[in-house]
Amino acid sequence: MKTLDVLVSGASIAGPAAALLLTRQGHRVTVVERAPALRSGGQTVDLRGAGRTVVDRMGLTAATDARLLDQRGIAVVDAHGRRRSALPVEAFDGNGIVSAHEILRGDLAETIVAAVPDSVEYVWNDTVTAIDHDVDRAVVSFETSADRAFDLVIGADGLNSAVRRAAFGPDEHHLAPIGLRYAWFTATIDQDLDGWYLMHNAVGGRVVSCRPSRVDGTVKASLAVRGSDAAPLTAPEDQWRMLEEAFDGVGWVAPQLLAQMRHATDWAYADLAQVRMTSFARDRVALVGDAGHCPTPLTGLGTTLALVGAYVLAGEISRADDVAAALASYEHVMRPFVARAQQLPPGGASGYAPSSRIAVELSRFTYWSMNKWPMRRLLASQFAKADGIDLPDYRITAG
Repeated sequence: MKTLDVLVSGASIAGPAAALLLTRQGHRVTVVERAPALRSGGQTVDLRGAGRTVVDRMGLTAATDARLLDQRGIAVVDAHGRRRSALPVEAFDGNGIVSAHEILRGDLAETIVAAVPDSVEYVWNDTVTAIDHDVDRAVVSFETSADRAFDLVIGADGLNSAVRRAAFGPDEHHLAPIGLRYAWFTATIDQDLDGWYLMHNAVGGRVVSCRPSRVDGTVKASLAVRGSDAAPLTAPEDQWRMLEEAFDGVGWVAPQLLAQMRHATDWAYADLAQVRMTSFARDRVALVGDAGHCPTPLTGLGTTLALVGAYVLAGEISRADDVAAALASYEHVMRPFVARAQQLPPGGASGYAPSSRIAVELSRFTYWSMNKWPMRRLLASQFAKADGIDLPDYRITAG
């Protein structure tokens, strides 16, 4: 294929990975990102299965391993912080709920971006607003920059993708809410996690959790609550007020987190939804990562899909004679893997955030029994999904 002018929208994980792999093939890449700079921080993600294979083939294993978090596993605590059940990281050969290769989202993004050649152009504090097509190029309009033409546009801009809206239509045509409202931020608590991911379930579908951080004295916290089909909350003030009302009276460290969330510098919130697409590509536009096939954090496979999608798209471009053929092959390779990865764990949102007291007790028992027969056998297939693709070796050289 000729040298392509490629626009990548999004500078988190899938976007920089695609930019890195495409520049190694000699293509000219521009990355546009709505944020004014690379977003650091973020919660823990895992490098498992095919995602870890992609990291290895990109030549980034040593760099990412140097930034892995030391985590001992997941434990469920009651309203007083007493541990009721636990699943160590060694369970399921290091590929359970907490894997042996956990890394902060921001650390993974920084590692990939650091490997991207200087030839890549970054456009910060801007976003795509429209995409039109002439004979053989995509003409992209931006919020602040002048219109530009590209041979290929890659949407790697997350659940609320601007590229997806411009090329495929409104969000409501593609988002499938799972009924869970979720917030992430960095906080401090008066309890030592001792390397464990601690989680507390409260009746009413409410979940409080804290995970280890690389910064001493801080934790990566989250608050989740079962939500209705009401419109998504977009304003932080509305999000904070909803969570304050929802977690009023919840024990463990919930009061400490509520007191800090309004001042968190890395506040993030989402009404969780899966992205369901009949096609991951159209004309000269392709979607990767959450923009095209978000599975939700409940699956633990969002990062794997982002890395694999970027790798497969770049790899099929390296093999094809033209963009159309490459996008068709990308769809063919990814579709079965995405379908399996988007299957939620047993119970879905209700399994993660049980509502009744009996369901909360049953959830605690489930964590206790996960590594025991017959539950271990039932869950092994869920955790094995990260390896659920026969990943082609495109021989995209590492650096």
